[in-house]
Amino acid sequence: MIQVLEKDSQQSNDVLLLGVWGMGGVGKTTIAKAIYNKIGRNFDGRSFVANIREVWEENASQVNLQEKLLFDIFKEMTTKIQSIENGKIILKDKLCHRRVLIVLDDVNTLDQLNALCGSHKWFGLGSRIIITTRDRHILRCNRVNEVYEMKNMDESESVELFSWHAFKQASPAKDFAEISRNVVEYSGGLPLALEVLGSYLFDRGLIEWHSVLEKLKIIPNDQVQKKLKISYDGLNDYTEKEIFLDIACFFIGMDRNDVILVLNGSRLFAEIGISILVERSLVTVDDKNKLGMHDLLRDMGREIIREKSPEEPEARCRLWFHDDVLDVLSNQSGTKAIKGLSLKLQRANAKCFSTNAFKKMTRLRLLQLAGVKLDGDFEYLSRDLRWLSWNEFPLTHMPTNLYRGELVSIELENSNVNILWKEVQMMGDLKILNLSHSHCLTHTPDFSYMPNLEKLILKDCPMLSEVSPSIGHLNKILLINLEDCISLCSLPKSIYKLKSLKTLILSGCRKIDKFEQDLEQMESLTTLLANNTAITRVPFSVVRSKSIGYISMCGYQGFSRDVFPSIIWSWMSPTNDVISLFQTPTVMSSLVSLVVPSSSSHQLSSFSNQLPRLRSLWVDCSSEDQLSLDAKIILDALYATVSKEFESTASTSRVSNIPTSTLIQTTSRVSDIPTSTLIQSSSQVQVLGSKHSLKSLLIQMGMDCQVTNILKEKILQNMDVNGSGGCLFPNDSYPDWLTFNSEGSSVTFKVPRVEGRNLKTMMCIVYTSTLDNITEDGLKNVLVNNYTKATIQLYKREALLSFNDEESQRVVSSLEPGNKVEVVVVFDNNFIVKKIAVYLVYDKAIGRSMDLYHLPDLNVIACSDDENECSIKRFLTLGQPADDFNQNRKKKNRVE
Repeated sequence: MIQVLEKDSQQSNDVLLLGVWGMGGVGKTTIAKAIYNKIGRNFDGRSFVANIREVWEENASQVNLQEKLLFDIFKEMTTKIQSIENGKIILKDKLCHRRVLIVLDDVNTLDQLNALCGSHKWFGLGSRIIITTRDRHILRCNRVNEVYEMKNMDESESVELFSWHAFKQASPAKDFAEISRNVVEYSGGLPLALEVLGSYLFDRGLIEWHSVLEKLKIIPNDQVQKKLKISYDGLNDYTEKEIFLDIACFFIGMDRNDVILVLNGSRLFAEIGISILVERSLVTVDDKNKLGMHDLLRDMGREIIREKSPEEPEARCRLWFHDDVLDVLSNQSGTKAIKGLSLKLQRANAKCFSTNAFKKMTRLRLLQLAGVKLDGDFEYLSRDLRWLSWNEFPLTHMPTNLYRGELVSIELENSNVNILWKEVQMMGDLKILNLSHSHCLTHTPDFSYMPNLEKLILKDCPMLSEVSPSIGHLNKILLINLEDCISLCSLPKSIYKLKSLKTLILSGCRKIDKFEQDLEQMESLTTLLANNTAITRVPFSVVRSKSIGYISMCGYQGFSRDVFPSIIWSWMSPTNDVISLFQTPTVMSSLVSLVVPSSSSHQLSSFSNQLPRLRSLWVDCSSEDQLSLDAKIILDALYATVSKEFESTASTSRVSNIPTSTLIQTTSRVSDIPTSTLIQSSSQVQVLGSKHSLKSLLIQMGMDCQVTNILKEKILQNMDVNGSGGCLFPNDSYPDWLTFNSEGSSVTFKVPRVEGRNLKTMMCIVYTSTLDNITEDGLKNVLVNNYTKATIQLYKREALLSFNDEESQRVVSSLEPGNKVEVVVVFDNNFIVKKIAVYLVYDKAIGRSMDLYHLPDLNVIACSDDENECSIKRFLTLGQPADDFNQNRKKKNRVE
C-alpha cells in the first residue's frame, strides 16, 4: 500500500479516498502513521486526526476535530467554527484548492466521516485521504476508492514483535523459547496482544509465565479486553450483540446459512446481523461459508458473559466452560438466565445427569451436548429451545415429551436412534434435520409434518433401507444428502417431484442402480453427486435438464450397449459413439461442470457444441500413462477445434469483434497501464503489454489478496522494454510466492511442501509474440494435469473469466505437496506462446529473509521529513527498544 501511494502521489491528480480496515489492535493506526511519515512531505499540507471515535463521544470536542484539521494544514486558526455544519462549509471552501494528505484515524460512524470528509470534491487535485476504521460499511457509504484489509501477523513476525517487548531483543531467550511460542499462538498474530503480553511478561520468571498463560485460558488480559470490547460496545442494538455472543460461544466453524436459520428462529434477524459483524471485523466467513472469529475476540465475548457473574456460573446467560457446566448440571442449579449451554465430553468420560437440572432454564434457546445422558422427564426442557445438537444421542427414538414444535434444527449425529419418533409429530418450524452416522437408523420419519424442512442430512446411515414416500411433500427442501447409505436400494418416485431441491447427494449408495425419467421434473436441481453407485443407465431426462450445472459420477459402471443417452457417454467410454443421438441445442444446456472417470476426447468439438454452457471438465484417469494418453487426445481435439474456428473467422477482424464488457485493459506500452486499474480489476484473465509486439496474458486461479496485487505490479515492472523482444519474470525473492517457468505453452513443476503455509492462489503469466494485439479471446483453454493424482482439469476461457471464489479455490485446493503438475495453455492459432510462468502464492511468508522496519511508540506520531525513517515492506514490526530508537534518531540528527 505504501509503495503504491508513494508512486501514485507523484503521478496522479485524482483525489483518492483510501480505507484501512480491520479488527481492533491489528495495526491500522500504525500503518497510517507509516504512510503519513513516508509521503507527507509530497503535499501542500497534511494532518493526522487521531482517536476520532474517542474525541467525538465528547460532544463539546466535535468541532475541535475540524479545527485541528485546518490548523495542521494552514498552521494558523483565523476562523472560529461555530458548529459541525458550519465546519463542513469552511473545510470545503478552504481545502478545495489545496493538495493535502489527511489521515482520519479510528472512525466509527458515518457522521464523523461526513464532518471531516464529505466527498472527493472537498479537496484539491492530487489529495489523499486515508481512513482507518473497524467498520467496512462506513467506507462503502463514503465511496472510498480502495479498501486495504489488515491481516494478522504470521508466526515469524509475531515472535519477533513479542520478543522485542518481552526480552528487548529480536528472538526469545533460550529457556523461554517454547513458552514464548505458546503465548504467540494464543495471541493469534494480533500486534496489540503481542505488545501488551510481551511487556507484561518482561523480566518475569518462568513459573510466572506459566501462571499467566493458564490464567489467560479463563480470563483475558484486561488491556487487550478493553481495546477489543470497543467493537462490541459499538454494535447498534441488542440483536447484534446477542448474535455475536451466540457465535462466540457455540457457532464458530458452523455453516453461515445454518446459523442464520437457527438464530432467526429466535427473531434475531441474523442475515443483517451477521453482515454487520463481518463489516465490523468481529466475525469472518471463509470460502466454504463457515463462520470464524479470532480467538481473542471469542475470548472477549465470553469474558463479557463471565464478568457479569464471576462467582455464580448459573447466573450467566451462556455456559460453555467445561467445569462451569458440570457444576450447574450436577448441582441442578440452572436458572432462567441461561439462554445457551454446551457440554461436549469424550465417550470414555460420558456422564449422566437428571433432567431436573434443566427445570429452571426456561429461556434456554441453544443446547449442545456430546457424550451426555439425561435421565428423567424431558418435559423440563425449555419451550424456547430452537437448536438441539446432541452427538451420541443415547436413546433409540426421541421421547414424546422431548417434542418441541418450535425447534429449528435437530442434529443427532452418531446417535442410537432406529426411528426418529414413534408417533407423528408436527414440526412446522423445523429447517434442518441431521441424523448422520446413525448406524441403527432403518427408516426415515414421515416428512408430511415438516413442511418447512430445507436440509435433510442422512449421511452414513448403513442400516437405512427405505426413504419415506412422504419426502415428496418437502416443498422447500434445498439439500438431500444420502451419501454412504449402503442398504438403500432405491429412491421413492415422489422425490422427483421436488421442484425446490438444489443438491442431491447419492455417492456411496452402492445398491442404487438407476435414475427415473422423472428426474427432469426437479427443475431447481443444480448439483448431482452419484459417485460409486450401481447405476448403469442414465435416463434421457438428465440430458434434457435445463438446471443441472454440476454432475459427478465417478465409478460409473455402464456399458455402451446400455445406450447411455447423452454425449457424456463419449467421455465415459472410448468405445461408444452416440453423439448423433442428440442434436437439439437444448440438450443439457445448463451443464457447466462435469466429473467423469475416464476420457476418450475424440469428439470434443461436438461435445462442446452440445453443452454450450460447459465451462470445466475433470477427468479421473487410472494411471499416469492413461493421463498422458488422454491429455494428448484432448489437446489434439482442442487444437483441431481451434484450427476450424480460425479458418471460419480468418476473413473477419478479431479486434473489432471483441466484446467490450470482457476486455480489461489492452495497450501497447507498459507505462500506459495505470497501476490502480490493474490492482482494482477483479477479472481472472487480464491483458498486459509492452511497447514491442510481445504481449502477455495473466490467468489467476484462487483467492485475490494483497500479495497477488503486488505480483501483478511486479509483472508489469519486469516487462522488458529493450529491442530484443524478450521477457523478464518476477523472481521468487518475495517471501510469499514460488516461481516456475518454461519455454513454450506448458510448464511442469512439483508442488513443494511448505510447513505451516497454505497455497492460496496459482497465477500463470503467458508471453506471446504476435502481429496482432493479444486479447482474452485469444485464450481458448487451460489444462491442469496432475500426474500424481492422475487427473485432468480442463477449463474453457469462459470458466476462467467467470470464476467465483469457490470455483477458483477448488482448483488450488486440488494441488497438494509432492504433486507433479503440468499447466498447458491453448491459444488461437494466431498467437505463438513463447514463455509461460506459474506463481504459487501462499497465505504467509515461506521462510526467506524479509526486511522488518521499526516505528516508535504507538501513541506518538513521528512526523519526520526523512523518508527512510518510517517505512514498511509487508508488515510493521513494533516495539524496538525506546533507547535504540532514540539513538538512531540522534545519529540521523532528525529529532523533531
